[in-house]
Amino acid sequence: MPHRSPSPAAGSALPEPALSRRTLLGSVAALALGSTAAAAQAPARSGSPMKPAPEVKSESKPEAPARPLSAGPGTTRLKPEPAVVTPVWSFDGTAVPPVVRVRLGETVRLRVENKTDKPLSLHWHGVRNQNPMDGVGGLTQAPIPPGGDFTYAFAPPDAGSFLIRPLVIGGSSEPAGRGLSGMLVVEEAVPPAVDHDLTVLMQDWRLSDDGTLLPFGQTAFAASSGRLGNLVTVNGKPAPDAVPVRPGSRVRLRLANACNARGTRIRFDNLKVYVAAVDGQPTDTFEPLRATLPFPPGTRYDLMLDMPAEVGAAGSITALVGNGLALATLTTGGEPVTGKRGAIGPIGENKLLPAEVKLQNALRRDVVLTGGARIDKDKPAAEPVYTGDAAKVWAVNGAGGTAGVAPLFTVKRGQVVVLALRNDTAFPQALHLHGHSFRLLHPLDDGWEPYWLDTFQLLEGRTARIAFKADNPGRWVIGSTVLERFDTGLWGWFEVT
Repeated sequence: MPHRSPSPAAGSALPEPALSRRTLLGSVAALALGSTAAAAQAPARSGSPMKPAPEVKSESKPEAPARPLSAGPGTTRLKPEPAVVTPVWSFDGTAVPPVVRVRLGETVRLRVENKTDKPLSLHWHGVRNQNPMDGVGGLTQAPIPPGGDFTYAFAPPDAGSFLIRPLVIGGSSEPAGRGLSGMLVVEEAVPPAVDHDLTVLMQDWRLSDDGTLLPFGQTAFAASSGRLGNLVTVNGKPAPDAVPVRPGSRVRLRLANACNARGTRIRFDNLKVYVAAVDGQPTDTFEPLRATLPFPPGTRYDLMLDMPAEVGAAGSITALVGNGLALATLTTGGEPVTGKRGAIGPIGENKLLPAEVKLQNALRRDVVLTGGARIDKDKPAAEPVYTGDAAKVWAVNGAGGTAGVAPLFTVKRGQVVVLALRNDTAFPQALHLHGHSFRLLHPLDDGWEPYWLDTFQLLEGRTARIAFKADNPGRWVIGSTVLERFDTGLWGWFEVT
C-alpha cells in the first residue's frame, strides 16, 4: 500500500476568547491556532536564576534508585514587561519542560513528588505501557496526593517520541495549563546517524493582561473548544525558538503538541523535511503534502532534514495562523559538516507491531461521542450555547467519563478490535487510544492509512474506523486529548483480559 501524507486542511485564526467552532477538512486535520504573543522568559522560581533545560537520563539498572522529579509551584516571565511574572507549576524548579531520554531496553525510573495543592498523575502519552504505569489517576493508579509521591518504573517497548502529560480523572486541565508537560525520548538501539537530535515541544497559555493565568474549570470552554491559550511557548520559551545547527548537518526534529486544546497546521519554510515517524512509530519516509502537517494536541512527528552547506542559511517551522507564526527557526553556523552521506531513508521498523491487521474475525464495537455546546445553524457566527449539567458535559455511548464508569467493552488478549467512532458533537474531536497503536481504516475496510497512530482527529458529524490488536492487558482509556473535555466526561475505557 503506498504511503500518503495526512490530508490537507483549511482553517482560520480564532479571535480570543471566542468560542465559535473550528472549520477544517481531512480525517486527521487540526484546529486553527488562535492569537499569540512573544515575550521574554524569566526564572522559574521568584528570585532565583533560570535553570537550563533538564535533560534527564533515567537509570537503566533495576536496582538503581529512582530519580526524583518534583512538580511544584514557581514563576516564569511570559510577558515582555520586566515586572510581570506568571505563577506556574513546573518540574524541578524550571519552567523549561523536561526531556527524559533513555535507550530502547532501558528502564524509566522516576519518583514523581507532588508539591502542588492538587492530585496529580503523569500519563506517558503514546507509550504502549504496562497498565499500572499508564498514569491515569483514578483508573490505573490512585492520584498522587499533595505532598505524596509515586514511582514510575517501566521499560518502553518501542523507540520513539512521546509526551508526558498530567492525566487525573476530573483534574487534568489545570496542571497542564499551569505548565506541567514534558517529553519522553526513547532512542533506537542503533539510532540513525544525525548531527542534531532536537525536541520541539509546543505549549500555550491563557493569560490575563497582568500576566496571571485566567481561571480554570469554566464550563463554557469545556463544552466547546476547550482552554485555548493566547500565548505560545516552544521548549518553555516564547515562540519562535532560535535553534543553531551546523552547516550541512543532518537534523532529526521531534515535534510534539502539549497544548491543552490548541492545534494548528504546521508548515516548513525553506526546509525540505521527511516524515520518519508518526506518533512515535516509524514509517516509510515521505514528504508532507504541500509541506504542511496537521498538529492537534497529543500528536508527535519525527522529521529528518539536511541543512544547506552555507553559513547563515535559515528555515522555519511555522504555525498557519494569520500570516504565519514561526514556532522555531533553524539557522546554520559554526563548523560545517563535511563528507558524503546517503539519502534520508526510514529509521527502522517496529517488528513488535503486526505487519497486517486481520479484520475478518475482529471484535467490532460502536463508540458514539455526544454532548457539549450546540451550534445555531441559522447563526453560525454566534457563540455556542451549553445548557446541560456542568458535571456531565460530554458522553461516550451515553455515559460521561467519571470514576467508576462501566467499561465500553471487554476483549481477550490477542483479539483484533475495530472501533467505529462517530462524532455526534458540534466540534472536531482529537482522540487518543492508550496502551496500543492503531490503523486508521479506509471507509470500506479495504485498507488503512500507511502509518500507526495513537492520536487522531475526527470531524464533527463523521464516522471513522480504527483497528488494533488488543495485546496489552489492563484497563485502557480512549478519550479526548483536549483536557477540559476529558475532565468533563469525554472518555471511556475498555479492558483487555
